[in-house]
Amino acid sequence: MASPKFADRVKRFLGIDPEDTFDDSSFYDDGSYIESEPSTKDFVRGLLPTSTGVINYLKELFPFVNWIFHYNLTWLLGDIIAGVTVGFVVVPQGMAYALLANLTPEYGLYTSFVGFFLYWAFATSKDITIGTVAVMSTIVGNIVERVQKEHPDMSADVIARSLALISGAVLLFLGLIRAGFIVEFIPLVSIGAFMTGSAISIAAGQVPGLLGIKGVNTREATYKVIINTLKSLPKTRLDAAMGLTALFGLYFYRWFCNYMGRRYPSRAKTWFFISTLRMAFIVILYIFVSWLVNRKVENASDAKFKILGTVPSGFQHTGAPGINKEVLSALGPDIPTTILVLVIEHIAISKSFGRVNNYIINPSQELVAIGFTNLFGPFLGGYPATGSFSRTAIKSKAGVRTPLAGVFTAVIVLLALYVLTSVFFFIPSSGLCALIIHAVGDLITPPREVYKYWKTSPIECVIFFAGVFVSIFTNIENGIYVTVAASGAVLLFRMAKSPGRFLGRVEVHYATRESIRGAGPLSDAAESEKAHLTFIPLDRSDLSNPQVDIKTPYPGVFIYRFGEGLNYVNCARHLDNLTIYVFKHTRRTQLNKYEKVGDRPWNDPGPRRGKVINNEEIAARPTLRAIILDFSAVNFLDVTAAQALIDLRDQFNRYTAPDRVEWHFAGVQNRWTKRALVASGFGYEARGASSEERDAAGPLVAVAEAVVTPSTAEDEKAQSQEKTEVDIEAAAASRSASSGGSSREARYVPLYGINRPYFHVDVETALASVVRNLERKGTASAGEDS
Repeated sequence: MASPKFADRVKRFLGIDPEDTFDDSSFYDDGSYIESEPSTKDFVRGLLPTSTGVINYLKELFPFVNWIFHYNLTWLLGDIIAGVTVGFVVVPQGMAYALLANLTPEYGLYTSFVGFFLYWAFATSKDITIGTVAVMSTIVGNIVERVQKEHPDMSADVIARSLALISGAVLLFLGLIRAGFIVEFIPLVSIGAFMTGSAISIAAGQVPGLLGIKGVNTREATYKVIINTLKSLPKTRLDAAMGLTALFGLYFYRWFCNYMGRRYPSRAKTWFFISTLRMAFIVILYIFVSWLVNRKVENASDAKFKILGTVPSGFQHTGAPGINKEVLSALGPDIPTTILVLVIEHIAISKSFGRVNNYIINPSQELVAIGFTNLFGPFLGGYPATGSFSRTAIKSKAGVRTPLAGVFTAVIVLLALYVLTSVFFFIPSSGLCALIIHAVGDLITPPREVYKYWKTSPIECVIFFAGVFVSIFTNIENGIYVTVAASGAVLLFRMAKSPGRFLGRVEVHYATRESIRGAGPLSDAAESEKAHLTFIPLDRSDLSNPQVDIKTPYPGVFIYRFGEGLNYVNCARHLDNLTIYVFKHTRRTQLNKYEKVGDRPWNDPGPRRGKVINNEEIAARPTLRAIILDFSAVNFLDVTAAQALIDLRDQFNRYTAPDRVEWHFAGVQNRWTKRALVASGFGYEARGASSEERDAAGPLVAVAEAVVTPSTAEDEKAQSQEKTEVDIEAAAASRSASSGGSSREARYVPLYGINRPYFHVDVETALASVVRNLERKGTASAGEDS
C-alpha cells in the first residue's frame, strides 16, 4: 500500500489538493461520534466474494438440501396425488402442444418428461411445472417454419432442439451469475398483454383444425387467420363434429364439477379432482369413439376424420442435437424472443403462486432451473420448455407439498411413452385442437383485471391493449417487444418528469374520528400534548384539507422534496423548478447591486429607462437564507446530479451575495449518497473555522438515548457533558426509575456524526437547525460560510 506522502505527491501531480479530503475529525477529538465516508476499498471489498458468500451460493444452487432431509410420509402422499393428477393432464397436452411446434407428438412427451424429472432438484417453487406450453410451442413452430423457408434441408427437430440448447445455456449462465433481477424489468401489464394476445392467437389458429378446414395458413397474423377461417366455413368436414362436441364437453364438464363443488362444499375437493381429469376423460372417450369409427383403418390417412397416427414408443431421438455454424446463424435472431418468453412465463407464474401459497421464489435460481432443463432436455429429444399456468394451478390445488411431486408426474409420462403409444394412434386431431383452445382460454386476462389496470394506471391499460392488438395484427413476438419497450419508455418518462414539491409546515394533533364527528370543538378532543410538526406540499397536491392553513417553513427558507430520486435524467427539471420558485418568492440581498444599467445581465434587466425600482414590492419579499432538501426518496446521487447541485449552490450564492445560502439535507440514508454530497462540498462547515466558532454557529445535532455500563459512562461523562445540551442526570434518573433501578446508566449520544452537521435525520430536525442558526446570527444579512 502506498504511503500517505507518496499518495499526496500523486495527488499534487494530478492537480488534486491533498488537503481536500473532507475529513473534519481533527476538530472533534473529544470522543464524539464521527462519521467516515465509504472508501474505494470498501466498494471493491463489497464486490469480492467471501467464504460465507461462497457457501451460501452453493447452498442456493441446490435448494432441495434444505427440505429433503425433513421429508415425511404426509408430504409423500400429497406429492403422489398432485403428481399423478398433473400426469393425466400433461400427457394429452404435451402431444397437442408438440403439434403447435411443428413437431410430431412424441417430442411433447420427451419435453414434459425432462422438465418434470429435473426441475425438482433446482426448484424454489413447489407448485410450478416445467414442460410444454402453448405459447412457447407456437413460437417454436413459427421459428421452425421461418428457418425451413431459408434452409429446407434443416429438419424441424434439429431446429427446435438446438433452440432449446442455446437458450438453456444462456439462461443457465444468467442464473449462475445471479442476474435474476432482470425479470423485474418486465411489468405485469406486459405479461398480461402477452398472455392474452398469445391465447387469442393460439385459439384462432386452432379453429381450422377444430372444424377440419384445410388450406388456412395458421401461422399468419391472427386477424388474417380469423378472416380466412370465416371464408372457409363451407369447407367444414366431419372433424367438426368431433372437435365441437369435445370443446363443449370440456367446458360442460368443468362447469358441472364447479357447480357440484359449490352445492356440496363438504365434497368440493373430490369434485375438484374429478374436474382436473376432464382432459384425460375427454381424450379417452374420443379415442374410443374414434376406434369404433376407424378400427379397420391401418393407415392414419385413410381415417374418416383426421387422427393423430403412429406415435413411436420410448425415446427414439436421443443424442446431441446437430448444432453447427449454419444452425447458429439461422437461429440467432430468434434467441432473444425465446429467452424472453421462457423467462416471462416461468417467473410470472412461479412468483404468482409463491405469493398465493406464502413462500418466496429466488428468480436467479429459477433461471438456473429452466436453464439446466433446456440445456439437458435436447439430448433426450426435448424442445424449449417453461412453466405452465394451467398445470401449475392444478398442481397447487391438488395439495402439492414439495417440488418432488414432479418426479411422480415424470413416471406417468414415462409409462405413457412405453405403454400407451399404440392407443394414441386413434386420437382425433380435432379433439386435440379443442383441448388446446380449452387450455389457453384460462390465459386471457379477465375484464375485471383489465378494469383494475384502468383504475390503477390508465396509461398502462393503454399499453396492455396495444400489446394485445399488436399480437393479433402482427405476431406474438412483436407484442412482447411493444409492451416491454412502452413500459420502459413510461418508466423513463416518469423519472424524467418526476414531481418535486415545496413543503410547508402544519402542526398536527391526534384525535379520534368519533371526536371529530362530535358537536364539540376539535380542541376539546385533540391531544395537544402529542402535537408535532408535519410537512406537506404547499400546492396541496396530496389532497390535504383546503381548510388547513399551511404555513411557510420560515422567511427565506425553502423545503423541497424529491418525488422519485435525483439523477441525471431529472436533475435539470428539479433544480430548474427550484430556481424559478425561489427567485419568484425572494429578492436579492443587494437590491442595487449594479451601478450601471449595462452591468446587469440580460436575464435581469431591471426597470425600463426612466423608471425606478418598486422597492416596496420587492422589499416585501424575504432574502434567500436556506435550502432544505428532503432526500428520503434519493438512494443514489450520480455525477450529473451532484454537479447540478454545485452549480445551483454557486448560482444562489451569487444571488444572495455577500451572504451565503445554507444547505441542509434530510433523510440521507445511503452512505454513498452522503459521500457524493460531501465530495461536492455539502454537509460540513467551511474550512478555516475554529472548533469554538463551529460550535457557536453550527447547526443542531440529533441525539438519541444510549445505554452503557457505569464504567463507560464515568470515562466519557466529562467529555460529553460539555458538548451535549441535555440534562444527563435527569435522563439517567428517568431511565433508572423506568428500569427498576438497573445497574446500567443512560446518556444521550449523537445519532449521526457531528462532523456532518448539515445532514439531518428528518425535515423537522433540519428546519429546527436552520431556524436556530438564523436566529443566532441575528439578521439575515449576517454572512457566515455554510
